[in-house]
Amino acid sequence: MNIAPDAGFLTIAAAIFFVINATGQIPLFLAMLARFDQKRQLMIIFRELTVALVILLLFTFFGDDILMVLGITRPIIAIAGGVLLFLISLMMIFPAPTDGEDKALKSEPMIIPLAIPVITGPGAITTVMLYAHETGSAFLVAGATFAAWVPSLLILLLGSYIKQLLGEKGLVAVERLGGMLVCLIGVQMLTNGILLLVKEYFQIAA
Repeated sequence: MNIAPDAGFLTIAAAIFFVINATGQIPLFLAMLARFDQKRQLMIIFRELTVALVILLLFTFFGDDILMVLGITRPIIAIAGGVLLFLISLMMIFPAPTDGEDKALKSEPMIIPLAIPVITGPGAITTVMLYAHETGSAFLVAGATFAAWVPSLLILLLGSYIKQLLGEKGLVAVERLGGMLVCLIGVQMLTNGILLLVKEYFQIAA
């Protein structure tokens, strides 16, 4: 997947933003932090999102080295990333029904579960690693990650107001729209990975 530097930044930022899926996480954040007052909720959200950003940046700059040590090739990265994003998109489009249980945390969360895996899940980590590998520019991906992180932070900080504005159905609609876009990104990654794998196979066979 060749990404031009000019168009690549917005493409990568959009992909990371939709994979983080901040709008879809609003109900979960509100439910988990229900026991805390408004001021404490905002502090927790900012802290957890900051931790998530640091983790994503670490994988942006050092993820490629990890893959090289493991001997994982470029086509396999693209195929695995595409499959993972496709599965994540299905969960966004067809979310599992909730049982109505109280999800509020009894103690203040620290890194787990909000920073990891709610925000920085396998999909987000795979996405930044893949784009850093494909573009060859960790700084470009880091900038795009930050650009995706800022609106995600604002969305979650304003979560209660957004929920009042859009309602439950509005949030579901936005999440499903994001799921469709993530699905398209995943299929594109998967297709590119398969084409690269076939190309490498014929080069080896020749």
